[in-house]
Amino acid sequence: MPATRERTAPRKIPVPPTAGPLAKSRRRPRPPRPPLRRRDSLWPYALIAPAVLGTLYLLLYPLIRAVVISLQDFGLRQLILGDAEFVGLDNYRTLLGDPRFWETVRRTFLFMGVNVVLIMVISTLVALMTERLGRFGRTVVLSALVLAWAMPVVAATTVFQWLFHSEFGIVNWALKGLGFSSFDRYPWFAHGTASFAILVLLIVWQSVPFAAITLYSALSTVPAELYESARLDGAGARRIFRSVTFPMIRPIFMLVVSLEVIWTFKAFVQIWVLTRGGPGDATTILPVYAVQSALSAQHYDLGAAASMVTVVLMSGVLVAYFRQMLRQEAEQ
Repeated sequence: MPATRERTAPRKIPVPPTAGPLAKSRRRPRPPRPPLRRRDSLWPYALIAPAVLGTLYLLLYPLIRAVVISLQDFGLRQLILGDAEFVGLDNYRTLLGDPRFWETVRRTFLFMGVNVVLIMVISTLVALMTERLGRFGRTVVLSALVLAWAMPVVAATTVFQWLFHSEFGIVNWALKGLGFSSFDRYPWFAHGTASFAILVLLIVWQSVPFAAITLYSALSTVPAELYESARLDGAGARRIFRSVTFPMIRPIFMLVVSLEVIWTFKAFVQIWVLTRGGPGDATTILPVYAVQSALSAQHYDLGAAASMVTVVLMSGVLVAYFRQMLRQEAEQ
C-alpha cells in the first residue's frame, strides 16, 4: 500500500487574555497612587520662598518707604531725630505748583523721545547691516557691540567728559585741525544745548548695542522663503522691510522700545556725572530733579514726591503704549 502522509491540524496558539477585544475589561485595575503628603507638596514653595521674599523686600520696601516720606514733613532734622509728621498731600501740592517742575517734565519727555527715536532707528539699521554681512564681518560687528555694551556707565561717561574737555579734549583738537578755529578751547559743558546733545549722544551710544543685538536676533528668525517670494513679486528693499521684515519682528521691536523708554526715562548716572543737571537746568530731568530736591535743598519729602510722580508718569506712558500696541495687534 502506498504510504500516505497524515495531515495534522494546525496547533492553536493560546491568546493571552490581555490581547483580545475585551482586554480593557480583563486588565487588572492599577492601584491608586498614594496621595502626596502635605509636607512634600509644600517643599517646592519652601525652596523658592527665600528668593521671593528677598525680591519683594528689595522692591517693595523702598517704594513703600518713599511713599511714606512723600506724605511727611521730612527734612534734615527729621532725618536725624526721626520725628516726622504726616502732612498728607501738601508735598504734592507744592511740587505741582512749582513752574520749574513742569519745565523739568517737559524736558524729560523731550529727552526721552529724542533718545528713543535715535536708538531705534540706528539699531534697526545696524541690525539690517549685520544680517547682510559675512561670517567674519558679522563677528567683528557683534564683538564691537558687545564690548561697547559691556563698558561700565561711569567709565563711559568719564571718557565722554574727556573727549569734550574744553582744553585737552580730542573733539576740539580735531575740529580745530579741520579748520574750525572757533572750537579752540570751546566750553561744551557751559552751553545748555551742547550739553544736552552730548548727553543724547552718550546715551544713544550706550543703548544701541543692546537694541541692535536684540533686533538682529529677531531678524535671524525670519524665513528666507518670505524674502525670495517678495523679490519674485518685484518688491524693493523698502517694501520688503515694510511688508515682510517689520511685521515678523514687530513683537521684539515693541519690547525693545518699551525697555528703551524705561531706561531713558530714568537716566540719572550719566547726567549726574557729566553735568549734574547743568548748566542751569538745561539737562535736568525728573530723576535729577528729585535728587537735587532731596540732597541739595535737603527737602527729602519733595524729593520722594518727585520720585513718585516719576513712577506714575513712566507707568502711564507704558500703559498707554501697551494699550496702543495691543489694539493694533487686535486690528491685524
